[in-house]
Amino acid sequence: MSEHEQQANTPPAKPKSARRRAREFAVQGLYQWNLTGDTVNNIEKFLRESSPQFAKADEALFRAVMYGAIKESADLIRLITPHVDRPLEEVSPVEAAVLLAGAFEIVHMPETPYPVIINEAIELAKTFGGSDGHRFVNGVLDKLAAAVRADEVEAIRAKRRG
Repeated sequence: MSEHEQQANTPPAKPKSARRRAREFAVQGLYQWNLTGDTVNNIEKFLRESSPQFAKADEALFRAVMYGAIKESADLIRLITPHVDRPLEEVSPVEAAVLLAGAFEIVHMPETPYPVIINEAIELAKTFGGSDGHRFVNGVLDKLAAAVRADEVEAIRAKRRG
């Protein structure tokens, strides 16, 4: 089969949801904040102006996650630290941004099931991070969810066991 035929037989990529885009921009903003220390308002302005895709993002989710994770960063880092296998300074800036966003959602957005949050974080780590960063993110957020949302985690695990 030729390369053209393979491409023709490949199903089109599923369009990104507004919520996925919001999480992507929130992680980009957290990454920028972590590296530059710029203000959250300047970061949001930069993201809005630098990508026409920003208009397709769920703005409420973007703002909740980015602003919330920055505001709560000290508490989120305190919650994440016991589940990280190395000093946080050694975690890549991309993985750190994904962890902050995911931790914020796990702690402050109980209306979103924790497996959804973790799966989204894994996809973000695959998109923006290194080759095995998604495994690290998965492990840390899974342990955090078990600590913060113990009842929900146990109910889902019990259901999976049958």
